[in-house]
Amino acid sequence: MLDIFVDNCDIKFTDSYSLEGICWQILADQHWVIIGPNGSGKSALAAMLAGEGSVERGKLTGLPANVQVVSFEAQRVLIEQQRVLAEDADAGQDPAGSSARRIVQQNNPDPELVRQLTDLFAVETLLERPFRSLSTGETRKILLLRAIASQPELLVLDEPYEGLDAAMRVVVETTLKSLAASTTMVFVLNRFDQIPAFVTHLAYAQAATIIHKVATDDVEKVVDIKQLLHIKSTNLTVPMMDETTPRPAINAQQPLVRMQNLRVAYGDQVVFENLDWTVEPHSHWQVTGANGSGKTCLLNLITGDHPQCYVNDIFVFGFQRGNGESIWQIKQYIGYVSTALQWEYRVSIGLLNVIISGFYDSIGLYQQATDRQKQIALQWLDLVGLKDRADQPFNQLSYGDQRLLLIARAMVKHPHLLILDEPCLGLDDINRQLVLTLIEKICADSQTTVIYVNHHAEDRITGISNYLAL
Repeated sequence: MLDIFVDNCDIKFTDSYSLEGICWQILADQHWVIIGPNGSGKSALAAMLAGEGSVERGKLTGLPANVQVVSFEAQRVLIEQQRVLAEDADAGQDPAGSSARRIVQQNNPDPELVRQLTDLFAVETLLERPFRSLSTGETRKILLLRAIASQPELLVLDEPYEGLDAAMRVVVETTLKSLAASTTMVFVLNRFDQIPAFVTHLAYAQAATIIHKVATDDVEKVVDIKQLLHIKSTNLTVPMMDETTPRPAINAQQPLVRMQNLRVAYGDQVVFENLDWTVEPHSHWQVTGANGSGKTCLLNLITGDHPQCYVNDIFVFGFQRGNGESIWQIKQYIGYVSTALQWEYRVSIGLLNVIISGFYDSIGLYQQATDRQKQIALQWLDLVGLKDRADQPFNQLSYGDQRLLLIARAMVKHPHLLILDEPCLGLDDINRQLVLTLIEKICADSQTTVIYVNHHAEDRITGISNYLAL
């Protein structure tokens, strides 16, 4: 029985690239797909299963002797080998290199199986041609034929359908399905719609490791992974603001927030004192601290929702607090998302209208939206992977998707400052990744300054480089 165990492994491929902390079990009755954004380490994981790389830490056991790999890299290496043979006059090779038939026969396949696959893949006319002369799609057919005919214990298929026409993709998938009872398969794919129906498990790769492993029959988690891949991989950017309702102007030479010598206390209980903090435009911040450290208190001093904001030296958006400005004058510059807001947003309007309500800072929608506002709201739904559910009631969404929607609602008017108070609170790991990925896009693609508040200082977000620990 084929059982592969990867126990907290670091796998080194080059001096500059390694997989790190890989924990994975591939059992005999399982078929896996590795999925993730470009550069996430998918192909390196496939190479690890083929025995490449050196184990620097941890334990890797159970790799079978007969592993066959079909990948662009294997294709490239084989073509390069044929080029070298063709150019080496001392090798005694045909100037054009080996024939496709010789390539197929390299792994001592079953001749009868080769004949059956040759007919099935319709490649008889290709076998006598030099391998180097074949097209990308023809080369891929030959590699698939060779790998399957070798009857491997483990078959690793990195984008196996690339270069094949639609009819051939059906033939290959049908053939692979017939092997599923006898051969363990691991696929590397970029597209969910190419995952074969017999695949049992999904591994999500990110930053040279595996961060999620789910069974394909866990429909809810698979949907979350698909949504995460969409946000990570899409070239969609943060939608533009509504030009007809521009955001209020600020003086770009002044900080958004400046607090000097802050002190907040309740009787003898001091929350913090002697605190200075300045938030410049486009300088994103992460604020961390334990329960009771004053994180939400600090945010409420910015928004004006804390009574002691008027007895402290606080400057926000050009206003010195306590000089007659109203809370609503301040809040027009701010987008705010918190668990408390999610609890308050109990109306059952559709997702599109939830985002549109952000233009009016209302819980629910009580205005007639413009066509431009509807268009922008649809773009936000597209960005977070929910465009096909525009009319679904908000209260029927999962907890994590509700949080994504509220962030989009807060961002739809492109506030100068987006405050995210514990946006991952109550979320499982996949939904936490969804929220953090959306925040990364906002930091990268918008003119909004982000204050991200959480408990964990080690929970870093790409694009945030300023840190305040309370």
